[in-house]
Amino acid sequence: VEGNRVEQIRPDKDDPFSRGHICPKAFALQEIQEDPDRLRRPLKRTSSGWKEISWEEALSETAERLAAIQKRDGENAVATYLGNPSVHNIGTALYSQILLGALHTKNKFSASSVDQNPKHAAGLFLYGNVLSIPVPDIDRTNFFLILGANPLASNGSLMTAPDIKTRLRDIKKRGKIVVVDPRRSETAEYADEHLFIRPGQDALLLSALLHTILSEGLTRDGPATKKMTGLGQLTEKLAPFSAEAVAGPTGIPAEKIKNLAREFAKAPTAACYARIGTCLQKYGTLTSWLVEAVNLVTGNVDKPGGAMFTSPAIDLRDLLARSGRGGHRGVWKSRVRGIPEFNGELPVAVLAEEMLTPGPGQIKGLVSIAGNPVLSTPNGKQLDRALSGLEFYVAMDIYLNETTRHAHIILPPTWSLEHDNYEAAFHVFAVRNTSKYSPAVLEPEKGTKHDWEILSDLSLRISQKKNGGPFGVLAGLARRFGMIPSPRRVIDLLLRTGAYGDKFRPWGKGLSLKKLEETPQGIDLGPLVPSLDKVLMTKSKKIELDHPIILGELGKLASDLKAAAAANGDLLLIGRRDIRSNNSWGHNSKLLTKGGARCDLLMHPADAKERGLADAKKVRIKSRVGEVVAPLKLSDEVMPGVVSLPHGWGHDREGVRLSIASESPGVSCNDLTDEKLVENVVGNSVLNGVPVTVTAA
Repeated sequence: VEGNRVEQIRPDKDDPFSRGHICPKAFALQEIQEDPDRLRRPLKRTSSGWKEISWEEALSETAERLAAIQKRDGENAVATYLGNPSVHNIGTALYSQILLGALHTKNKFSASSVDQNPKHAAGLFLYGNVLSIPVPDIDRTNFFLILGANPLASNGSLMTAPDIKTRLRDIKKRGKIVVVDPRRSETAEYADEHLFIRPGQDALLLSALLHTILSEGLTRDGPATKKMTGLGQLTEKLAPFSAEAVAGPTGIPAEKIKNLAREFAKAPTAACYARIGTCLQKYGTLTSWLVEAVNLVTGNVDKPGGAMFTSPAIDLRDLLARSGRGGHRGVWKSRVRGIPEFNGELPVAVLAEEMLTPGPGQIKGLVSIAGNPVLSTPNGKQLDRALSGLEFYVAMDIYLNETTRHAHIILPPTWSLEHDNYEAAFHVFAVRNTSKYSPAVLEPEKGTKHDWEILSDLSLRISQKKNGGPFGVLAGLARRFGMIPSPRRVIDLLLRTGAYGDKFRPWGKGLSLKKLEETPQGIDLGPLVPSLDKVLMTKSKKIELDHPIILGELGKLASDLKAAAAANGDLLLIGRRDIRSNNSWGHNSKLLTKGGARCDLLMHPADAKERGLADAKKVRIKSRVGEVVAPLKLSDEVMPGVVSLPHGWGHDREGVRLSIASESPGVSCNDLTDEKLVENVVGNSVLNGVPVTVTAA
């Protein structure tokens, strides 16, 4: 930094975790910081267009209108939506909870239900906490089985693993990597073996792997074995899923399935890992659960080189448990379709219908934070229509994008380089225990506000409007005199009281914010260690393999075993991510979007020949909910019967201020995904395996 401007961004070779690796998105931080399209002041939509207003006017009007809707129509008449960036900003993550408390609505939504909720459900059912999700100990494993994940593009996802290529290379030296995916992704290309699988059939494959392991006596004892119950009932439920029975629906020969099970079970150490591709399907929760079951019955849970739990400096699992929020399901249901909540949130697949369907409880107001659900949730055009009819919508966002263009007021926070951060969520799922604090490197522009300042101020104003009386007076005083602690104070408290903390002892050598600031590259806390006893929070203190919800799902899966994988001979649409620009906000960066258009439809040459389609020509892709037109790219990297569109594009809507993104708008795959297709247990959106037809445009 020179003055108050970034001059260069480079990787830190002294960082014990990243080891000098840097993601392409990190290089784009400067572009976003200096982007003239990025909002710096509150905007209000008027009959003559958008105009800048003061923070006082923006926050006052927002609190007034939200409180008025709730007073008139009930608290559930206002909904909230938290986007993916909310999790990776400690200010937003912490202080959005204060706002949720002030609004006290059951209509809470987030990107989790188009992402990882099945993983959280599996953690809840097996270990008693939604954050009790083991990660592969990839620095020591011999056999790495990957389903529906592309860590070479994502650097891990729900497995924080920078420098992933080096880590995968080391596994190949020790043993073997096998990838199961409908597309030969970057990771599949690098692996020792890749198996094509028909979209949505991962639960069948995993059930067959377990069937083979159990029937051939390949189970092995491990650290978790004595804590497991219900293996007998699980074995009975797995009886229909022989390798021969699932070979047809999965598209994987029976002998390959059996050999995969044998190799995994006999490896000195092994870890099965599945991610987004396995979550976004009909049996997402069951699939996520079966992944853990494969690790459990082969003795690889809580074992070095297997699937292990992290020991982070700020343990969000423990904080959830202490607050009584370790997870729940079905406490209430959505008004229109009756889909149960999970972990306090309703699936975003029902958000539009809750806005569009009249009657008591209809959503009439919305607060969105750091999200673009028009491009990231199913049937985006329906949500477009629903947002345009809201009585009041406020967005906290740095861009006027495809979603926030419908807002009445936009509250823009400072950008990443202008505020401190501690990646609490990343550390909970990291493949090595480390701790790092990232201070702001630039002074915020005059007249801007941090996210936590916006959220805390708005929360207190809403509380004051809604409650009145002594509580309202208290909220007013708290707002006036700044009685809400800053993120720095909260982070320091959590570090010092955590497992590695100094416990406020002046002579202590443990962690504190001061210690992290003195070590800017971060502190290495060592490899993953056995810690099942700390994270096992079920009431029985056992790992219950006979969980009734899972046994019920296995019964449904058995009934579906002979069903056709595709409807009416249609192609099945899957998504894909790019290492440079998976998220829509990254598309307004020249650095992340250079190199030609990437929003094309991948199709196997045999499928194109059958339909008379030619490479590089435009095609019309149609589903139940809509259609888009995109260039066709012929490639054998997708299996026959499967087509693929990337995620996060579709920047051709009117009223958007994304000048670079609009030059290469692409199309939104979520104008094709179907809000009626939801996962069985937690209502996660089914965004993979969507039936489509493809014709010449």
